[in-house]
Amino acid sequence: MPVPLRIGLTGGIASGKSAVAAEFAALGVPVLDTDQLAREVVEPGQPALAGVVAAFGPQVLGPDGRLDRRRLRATVFADPSRRRALEAILHPAIRGLLRERVAAIDAPYVVIAIPLLAEGGRRDQVDRVLLVDCPPALQRERLLARDHETPEGAAAILAAQASPAERRAIADDVIDNTGPLAALASAVASLHRRYLSLAADSPPSTA
Repeated sequence: MPVPLRIGLTGGIASGKSAVAAEFAALGVPVLDTDQLAREVVEPGQPALAGVVAAFGPQVLGPDGRLDRRRLRATVFADPSRRRALEAILHPAIRGLLRERVAAIDAPYVVIAIPLLAEGGRRDQVDRVLLVDCPPALQRERLLARDHETPEGAAAILAAQASPAERRAIADDVIDNTGPLAALASAVASLHRRYLSLAADSPPSTA
């Protein structure tokens, strides 16, 4: 079965990735969210959850046997080695599930939301990278309003992510999300036409 053109949607936290994904979905484009896939691979009974518990202990589970994400995040956030250990467990499972979902899609192209694409080195999972960009000051403002983060917490989150320059270095297309929603819709509509054309010109591949 031909595999659709894979568009990797990425950007820093609070840059507007979800809004862009929603605009593509409104145009009938299939959208896959790797954050959702990450939740699926650690559902009770999944091998990845057993791997996380083996590596980090049963304290990362809640009373219902599900992964306590907040506790796990606190465990790995400040320790790069533990974060890499977690990624070594989760990333292969997420990649496998992503391949299955992409192969099942019958459409010219698919948008795959990968928030940490620049940080995770997963450029080979997509054919083209779309970056949603906005100034760090605006990201910080949105974090404070949306997630009720403290200024210190927002600064720590932004510091842990790739820099704007690092994200732009891997981007094929960029949406500047500093304007109104109407401008965002127009930018997505323009890219939609471009991606349909690219998909039509691309040689078909198989899963």
